[in-house]
Amino acid sequence: MKQTFKFVTAEEAASFIKHGDVVGFSGFTAAGSPKAVPTALAKRAEELHSQGKEFKIGMFTGASTGDSLDGALARAKAISYRSPYQSNKDLRNAMNSGEVEYYDLHLSSLALSLRYGFVKKPKFAILEICDLKENGEVVLTTGVGISPTISRIADYVILEYNRFHPRELAGFHDIYEAGDPPHRREIPIYNASDRIGTTTLKIDPKKILCVVETNQADEVGGFTPLDDVTTRIGENVASFLASELKLNKIPKEFVPLQSGVGNIANAVLASLGNNPEIPPFDMYTEVIQDSVIKLMKEGRVKFASGCSLTVSAEMLQEVYADLDFFRDKLVLRPQEISNSPEIVRRLGLISINTALEADIFGNVNSTHVLGSKMMNGIGGSGDFTRNSYFSIFTTPSTAKGGKISAIVPMVSHNDHSEHSVKVLITEHGVADLRGFSPRQRAEMIIEQCADPMYRPMLRDYLKICGSGHTPVNLGACFGMHRQFAKTGNMLDTKWEDFTG
Repeated sequence: MKQTFKFVTAEEAASFIKHGDVVGFSGFTAAGSPKAVPTALAKRAEELHSQGKEFKIGMFTGASTGDSLDGALARAKAISYRSPYQSNKDLRNAMNSGEVEYYDLHLSSLALSLRYGFVKKPKFAILEICDLKENGEVVLTTGVGISPTISRIADYVILEYNRFHPRELAGFHDIYEAGDPPHRREIPIYNASDRIGTTTLKIDPKKILCVVETNQADEVGGFTPLDDVTTRIGENVASFLASELKLNKIPKEFVPLQSGVGNIANAVLASLGNNPEIPPFDMYTEVIQDSVIKLMKEGRVKFASGCSLTVSAEMLQEVYADLDFFRDKLVLRPQEISNSPEIVRRLGLISINTALEADIFGNVNSTHVLGSKMMNGIGGSGDFTRNSYFSIFTTPSTAKGGKISAIVPMVSHNDHSEHSVKVLITEHGVADLRGFSPRQRAEMIIEQCADPMYRPMLRDYLKICGSGHTPVNLGACFGMHRQFAKTGNMLDTKWEDFTG
């Protein structure tokens, strides 16, 4: 490649960014996130702070990132505000202490909010790529996120040319931006495998400020091995979907699936793959994890459309060693397309996401601990839940060795209302909430999903609620949360303490 662009060190690239600037980053999870420039930016912030000078930036990312981005900048106290989803402990602590302002967004709406001017426009876009042409065309790496939008609307683009990722990733991406109102047309995806855009991202070469060469692996952590609880949750999901097939509530050829991020999602997909009653299926999701790749190699997943390839280091090497096999089985899209409510509704996805807690009526909290402390964010769960063929939420029934019940009288923060949540599944069973009143749902969730040691307590709560379409006791509905805050154990809850 003829070097028509300015190649610099990460430190030189970071020096262009000033206090108060807004920066957008590529990637979705740690996959495809820049690493060298953010780390250099954090070091620069620490140096300036040691001199008594201010340095903080505003940040937009596709979703969570690697520690070299969110972690390094959070520890350097270099972030003024951040959006959307994140999963870094240091950043989470900074957000919950008030040091970093954070606003949560449905992931499908971020690119739109940037284009419409609802949020501040990035001055800089920093993208990780694995190939670069003289005309400004680039090949992204393992995550797309908001790259098309930020590279177009930012004043300047900084590229991390990461040679860890092969140029042969060319062809795995489908880069497309939806039109804007008032003349927006449909997004023409009618099957999970449809391609509608370009394989490369086209950037105005005049905006490319500089290029930093790197050779760094994605910072995707490994997944915890399946345990008895996650295995039973996965088996309950698979058995439920198999029964829906038998009842002709799901088309015999099945429908595409969306699955959230993490160990429970991997367990669910493993169980689906092992269930012979479920036919091979497509996925239209945001994050493609290890279990998807494994099922693809076994012929159980036919095609996977996502926003990122968020797999372990070992699994990524397996993919890179056999790119020709995966070339017609994987596609990576921008998140406004991977998470598009329009496409979710059209394809009839079954969505499977994880709850932090659920209440006895089917409301789900995905984001906050005890109502106030942000965990990670709503991510894309709302994009899929509200528009799915039907939605499933999974959660272990307890946490902290049984001191916390995930099934409570009322969620401490409501991300997904009872109107959107159709099925709730724990290791104990399945509550199919479709077509039932609030009181019927409460009885079903207590009996099918709550841990047996909490069922008497939850039944007693219903008794003190009296009549009403939705049986709620306003004095006691957060009693279990209040008891945990006081003693560290929800099992100590006595309803008379909150009804006097």
